[in-house]
Amino acid sequence: MTQSPPVHIVGGGLAGSEAAWQIASAGVPVILHEMRPVRATEAHQTDGLAELVCSNSFRSDDRETNAVGLLHEEMRRAGSLIMASGDAHQVPAGGALAVDRDGFSAAVTAALAAHPLVTIRREEVDGLPPESWGSTILATGPLTAPGLAAAIGGLTGEQELAFFDAIAPIVHFDSIDMGIAWRQSRYDKAGPGGTGADYINCPMNRDEYEAFIDALLSGDKTSFKDWEKTPYFDGCLPIEVMAERGRETLRFGPMKPVGLTDPRHPDVKPHAIVQLRQDNAFGTLWNMVGFQTKLKHGEQARVFRMIPGLGQAEFARLGGLHRNTYLNSPKLLDATLRLKMRPQLRFAGQITGCEGYVESAAVGLLAGRFAAAEALGRPPAPPPVTTALGALLGHITGGHIAVEGEEAGAPRSFQPMNVNFGLFPPIVAPTTKDGKRLRGNEKTIEKKRAMSRRALADLDVWLNETSLAAAE
Repeated sequence: MTQSPPVHIVGGGLAGSEAAWQIASAGVPVILHEMRPVRATEAHQTDGLAELVCSNSFRSDDRETNAVGLLHEEMRRAGSLIMASGDAHQVPAGGALAVDRDGFSAAVTAALAAHPLVTIRREEVDGLPPESWGSTILATGPLTAPGLAAAIGGLTGEQELAFFDAIAPIVHFDSIDMGIAWRQSRYDKAGPGGTGADYINCPMNRDEYEAFIDALLSGDKTSFKDWEKTPYFDGCLPIEVMAERGRETLRFGPMKPVGLTDPRHPDVKPHAIVQLRQDNAFGTLWNMVGFQTKLKHGEQARVFRMIPGLGQAEFARLGGLHRNTYLNSPKLLDATLRLKMRPQLRFAGQITGCEGYVESAAVGLLAGRFAAAEALGRPPAPPPVTTALGALLGHITGGHIAVEGEEAGAPRSFQPMNVNFGLFPPIVAPTTKDGKRLRGNEKTIEKKRAMSRRALADLDVWLNETSLAAAE
């Protein structure tokens, strides 16, 4: 059988790596273009594929009542390289799936480098791919090279929106005072590979919390030209920006003290708690949960050492800030992620307007499957909207409602989105065995479980109907 022409992929992040794996697994050759280390970015530290530059968490692994956990399971069933590598390199994180970032990236890189149908080219693509490439997936992520970003803007006629993603600091374990801090997951919940004591907790009383808020608000921060015109994504707000929204905001966000008890002082309820999550397999590095920041580096060390238990903290990495760009995808992309004005080009990952590691990889998975199907002469079929994959794709390509005047040049309202059950079609609320209606939290949980059952059943049908296994 004559081998089909290769599919080109620009960008070796989570989306590009997953797309490459899906295409090669279907028996179609892939050329993966990754600009690192030829051109570095302000956020990456290595030249590894699928490097995690912010948190090391894939968030909840609960496939029954959490939409991202359901997305995990759907991707596993679809043969995801990102999920297989994440599962193989998980570190304890309560109910979340967190990974050893170096081991994870190394596993993805090794798998793609070893695949006979994958060619990795270390080079920058600084403009639109030539039409001679044929089918191409642009998965350049939030740090798209300026030349390519400008070329995309010129082609689409769209002024891309920009926002800033912030990175949390990482602390060396042996610099944490465990005489003050203690280990416990919220509500003692044990997740994949966890024990129920997977987080390090640093307690604050009211005075310590108030002093900390004062320091956050007054600390010297990184600034940018036209800063006020550039929004943040709400799922990755710098901690000082959250503090600016109200002095109690952090106590109801990343520093909430619920579900945790200091074993040395069980009768004393902390006013706030800072949590750290294991960042590598050795347990030597710990990520400050929710502590994305735009404080300058010197200020970070000063302010964060005010936290009880971190008075002598040594930082393996301080926080930072990087720019993100994304398309007006509902207007520009079709239902299989092709650029309407140039169908040879597909987009995948965060540049499409999804947000989060898993979501980016999921869109890469879909783009890869669509491109592989086309290469094999089969019609690309989107997943059912009842699935997490389909719901996410629907938000990106058709689920958005334009604000009045948007087409006439008003600021567009399409915003990056994490997967959530609000993107799914509604479902009839389940009842008890005797036919009585459920109410309150019990009703909410059972509706989520019903959505998840429906999603996985529909996914299995879709995977069977769109199987590319015959090409392997």
